Amino acid sequence: MEARFIAAGGGFDLMLGARTLVRHRPGTPAIGLARGAPQIEMVRGNFRIEETRTAFPLPPLTSLAADNVVFADPASGATVTLSLAPVAGGARLEVVADGSDANRLWLAIAALPDEHVWGGGEQMSYLCLNGRAFPIWTSEPGVGRDKTTELTRLMDQQGMAGGDYWTTNYPQPTFLTSHGLGAHLTSTAYSVLDFTDPARHVIQVWEARMQLELMAGETPAALVGRMADRFGRQPRLPDWAISGAIIGLKDGARSFERLEAIAAAGTVVTGLWCEDWIGIRQTSFGRRLFWDWRWNAARYPDLPQKIAALKARGIRFLGYVNPYLAIDGVQYQEAAALGYLALRLDADEPYHVDFGEFDCGVVDFTNPAASAWFAERIIGQEMLDFGLDGWMADFGEYLPVDLRLWDGSDPMLAHNLWPVLWGQVNADAVAARGRTGDAVFFMRAGFSGVQAHCPLLWAGDQSVDFSRHDGINTVITAALSAGLVGNAYSHSDVGGYTSLHGVVRTAELFMRWAELGAFTPVMRTHEGNRPDDNLQVDSDPAILAHFAAMSRVHAALAPYVRTIMDEAEATGLPAQRALFLHWPHERATWTCQDQYLYGSDLLVAPVVSAGAQARPVLLPGTQPWVHVWSGAVYQPGTHEIAAPIGSPPVFYRAGSAFAPLFASLSDARGEVTP
Repeated sequence: MEARFIAAGGGFDLMLGARTLVRHRPGTPAIGLARGAPQIEMVRGNFRIEETRTAFPLPPLTSLAADNVVFADPASGATVTLSLAPVAGGARLEVVADGSDANRLWLAIAALPDEHVWGGGEQMSYLCLNGRAFPIWTSEPGVGRDKTTELTRLMDQQGMAGGDYWTTNYPQPTFLTSHGLGAHLTSTAYSVLDFTDPARHVIQVWEARMQLELMAGETPAALVGRMADRFGRQPRLPDWAISGAIIGLKDGARSFERLEAIAAAGTVVTGLWCEDWIGIRQTSFGRRLFWDWRWNAARYPDLPQKIAALKARGIRFLGYVNPYLAIDGVQYQEAAALGYLALRLDADEPYHVDFGEFDCGVVDFTNPAASAWFAERIIGQEMLDFGLDGWMADFGEYLPVDLRLWDGSDPMLAHNLWPVLWGQVNADAVAARGRTGDAVFFMRAGFSGVQAHCPLLWAGDQSVDFSRHDGINTVITAALSAGLVGNAYSHSDVGGYTSLHGVVRTAELFMRWAELGAFTPVMRTHEGNRPDDNLQVDSDPAILAHFAAMSRVHAALAPYVRTIMDEAEATGLPAQRALFLHWPHERATWTCQDQYLYGSDLLVAPVVSAGAQARPVLLPGTQPWVHVWSGAVYQPGTHEIAAPIGSPPVFYRAGSAFAPLFASLSDARGEVTP
């Protein structure tokens, strides 16, 4: 689609096809520049980012051509240049400020009436971004994430840890709109997507250069396909990962005994995930792990033999790793001796990060030798060669901005990039062993480009509750928003993770989360940060029977999930899809974030409110839908659907080629009570 500048009203318009994308006039500028001096504080992955800012006047407009606009002030030598270059399906716009002290830019895109906006990476609170601003900075999302709640206030008193609606492990400066526009900021700097003004979409970046990739598509689905082409496609998930439950236990050798009882209850088990395979560290936060990435034989005696025995039964063993090394571990000493750790600014000594009652060094992934060492020495030898078939590749958000990196780069620019480098280390390790598409790692941290490396997202550390901004419902929003920018596969901790200040799991929450997990590509449990305080999958016969039933549903869906993966490879569409991807002309779908399409033929409306035994369900389109559990046929529209525990509202398209499989799910589920 052609992009061009044209003179208008003493300024200019930037046209993308027939759309006026940027409208600049002397009295209403579309470009701004400033000088900012940031003040940044980090406490355990939570950031306070502020700055003092001085705005600069835009120099006079001095020249305008179809592909170039120049503002220049001969007296000061300051210039601002806008240039266009065509790319497939759109254009690349570059804005550069030279000859002044400006280190901040903003650009306003003219919004169309009633234009809805989505994207921003993996957003937890809002799928539709209109009316809010979204800072783009990878961080801990926080606990509570709602400044009106007591939990969030308490956590804010403990190291800024409460979070807000925009805090996320995986931000991305990319958005798409209901009027066929896609935009991606290529910078890794701190930036803001600001949609508070209904008349314009404002992009701010903490640099004096802005490169914006502009895409046009007739439908949101077409734009999502272009996003997937732009950022990379994930490898297919292996059959073992999509065909039943991965049970998360961190109970040492006793985990194997518990697994047998869980399987004996009728659970389809495809994996045992023991994140504590490297040992534990008890802190005030809860049961943490010992961050030295190798087998802890005292906690897991005879682990190699047990892994082999499980694999012979079709059950894979998964572990845990992250990109930091505890200073009291062996691998920290090895990395420090090799010069593979990021350094302090004031001394040639490793920089230490406080992770909550223990300190760690940062493996410096700007050093190719350090990345290769981690991929081969730790993931290759200590994990893959040892027998692991998967792992949580945790963290990646904690890069401080006051350290020294091997390549001399600015940590302010490296911070958002860090999850991408971390994902690449994991992907390289898997590829080096020829295990791509077989061994699976899953990440919570991300940024633009992680899609090409990470095969599976997980939604991070939700509270073990139904809260609006940090509970079970946020994992739906997370999957839908991440899926719009090229991430095909997502899942969450069944049961949630964070239990603090008296917030503990209820049986209802665990069972509702299991129902949701059954209709995601990977179904995996987590014991949480305080396992002894919370109900677990095997704590109660009713919980276990329900979970076993949902695992059978998950396993039965594997043939359908394989076709979803075929479609993801061919089109870039994610497994879990916002309804507007298939019905973009139905306005009700634009803001729907508590239900989703699973592939193109299943509609899933999980119960995400405490005490609910029914919920409204939007059935889009013009063709009938069939209720999975009863076989009742419903016409399109909004219906109040009964939803007793064990029967979450799930529908399939009448006439689907998979109708026989969907109709069999009720039988596969079987009894949901002991």
